[in-house]
Amino acid sequence: MGKLKKLNLLLVMLVAIVLVACGGNGGGEEGAEGESASSGEAKTIKLAHSGSESHQYHIAAENFKEVLENKEGTNFTVEIHPNASLGSEGDAIEQVISGSLEMTTVAADSNLSNTIPEMNAFGIPYIFDDKDHVYSALDGEAGENLLSLADDKGMKGLGYWEVGFRHLTNNSTEVTVPEDVEGMKIRVQPATVWEEHMRALGANPTPVDFNELYSALDQGVVDGQENPLPTIDSMKFYEVQDYVSLTGHTYTPAVVLMSNSFYEGLSEEEATAVEEAVVEARDYQRQTLDEKEEEILTKLEDEGVTITEPEREVFREATADVKDAVSDEVPEEIVQSLIDSKE
Repeated sequence: MGKLKKLNLLLVMLVAIVLVACGGNGGGEEGAEGESASSGEAKTIKLAHSGSESHQYHIAAENFKEVLENKEGTNFTVEIHPNASLGSEGDAIEQVISGSLEMTTVAADSNLSNTIPEMNAFGIPYIFDDKDHVYSALDGEAGENLLSLADDKGMKGLGYWEVGFRHLTNNSTEVTVPEDVEGMKIRVQPATVWEEHMRALGANPTPVDFNELYSALDQGVVDGQENPLPTIDSMKFYEVQDYVSLTGHTYTPAVVLMSNSFYEGLSEEEATAVEEAVVEARDYQRQTLDEKEEEILTKLEDEGVTITEPEREVFREATADVKDAVSDEVPEEIVQSLIDSKE
């Protein structure tokens, strides 16, 4: 029995030694796991958008990819899917909400306004004076409040990239006053505010998905459309539109959205890296597009496009009641907060 007791004691001691060793190694294993989170298998972000490889969306998306993939302490791979290859903007929003797509960037006042009605604010004519006014609003409290509305829709609003100030184009005549647009079939984004906007000018608003717009213009489904100069250039709308009127009637931000389910699975360090990369891409894109606009105007003229600069005040007066038509979706205080953001 004495020998048996000694054997049992030896077994207890061995178990204790093993447990201590496992406890010590446990700290090392956690460290290894922490290390693998940053240097092991990368987290993949699929970022889908509807623009071409030279569109504003893609300029920002590529910079975001470069910045994020080179962030120290995190390990991400960003896969960019342009040209609506994963579906329209409406499809991308639904996929982000469901969690089947990690990230997208979409026009604020288009399909997104069907999910977040307050985004119709960006389709209200002439609430911004210039880009300084826009950036003050988007980068400040007014923009942040609008962005936070995505939280209740299964999405994380990460920030704003740029689409730009929008201008009218058509294939039949110079547009210098609202009467010149009367009766034209103008493609609009699928949002209430845009239908009211074009009706105020006497045009016939015709919803067309962005990825189908070129063919709709080419085939005469619509007579014209409205978009920023970089969009007109990158999507080659100048090939099927002979006239550009620099109305500058609204400014469209590109809202950067991430699936809540993906975002909430990020560590604090990873979430910070993503957010910082969005801001860096925003600043890079703004500077790049600002430098390109004069070049685009010259290019359009070389392509034989007639460019006119109408009196914007006449267009402002003609569309003054648009904000009232969407007041149920866009409270006055939201519109006023954007207007009052001017420094």
